[in-house]
Amino acid sequence: MDIEQNQAELIDNFVKQASAQKGTALGSVILEATSHPSLFAFSEILALPTVAELEGTENSVYLKVLQLFAHGTWSDYKSNCSSLPQLVPDQVLKLKQLTVLTLAETNKVLPYDELMMELDVTNVRELEDFLINECMYAGIVRGKLDQLRRCFEIQFAAGRDLRPGQLGSMIQTLSNWLGTSDNLLVSIQEEIKWADTMSELDKKHRKEVEDRVEEVKKSVSVKKLQTVSRLKLSSEGSRISTLNLVE
Repeated sequence: MDIEQNQAELIDNFVKQASAQKGTALGSVILEATSHPSLFAFSEILALPTVAELEGTENSVYLKVLQLFAHGTWSDYKSNCSSLPQLVPDQVLKLKQLTVLTLAETNKVLPYDELMMELDVTNVRELEDFLINECMYAGIVRGKLDQLRRCFEIQFAAGRDLRPGQLGSMIQTLSNWLGTSDNLLVSIQEEIKWADTMSELDKKHRKEVEDRVEEVKKSVSVKKLQTVSRLKLSSEGSRISTLNLVE
């Protein structure tokens, strides 16, 4: 099954479950969602009214966990672990996978040293096994492990949920891109217009040259005929003079 289709079906399933639950029961749904090996998007669940109602209650910790998996990283968890519940192994794995996706958002070449620090991995073998078995085989990233340069070259990375305020930044980035594209299009159109103008000038110049060549050819032909005529007349005159002398 296509990974995007699988994501959509999982999201729909968990949204239905979370919409029908409250309190501790809703916390169990959030635990299951954040532990699921194939789910990597949580914004639809986070946007549910039942989830928002957890704010300020004794179950608000489940909201914080969901926010962590929607927008955070393994480092974020370590920095705030005192206010969060201990994660189960499947959640730890999931959060580290999401951490790789976050790092890939801003850099397509990830140094091994940075990855090992962000993921709490102690050696290169363990890191490469994680990237291959838990990231590339899972379909969330594609890339090349460069042992010589000690880096992971990202070719594709799945997108994460948009963080608060990130939408405005993305819209601005897209607007800038559209502006640049419009300017490039105008520049291309001007280049095409210039090329068309030069083409017309070239055609005109070529026509002028061809006309000049024809004129020269005609002039040469006329001169040639004139020369031949003069030679004929001269020859005729010489022959007449010879005949007169003979007589």
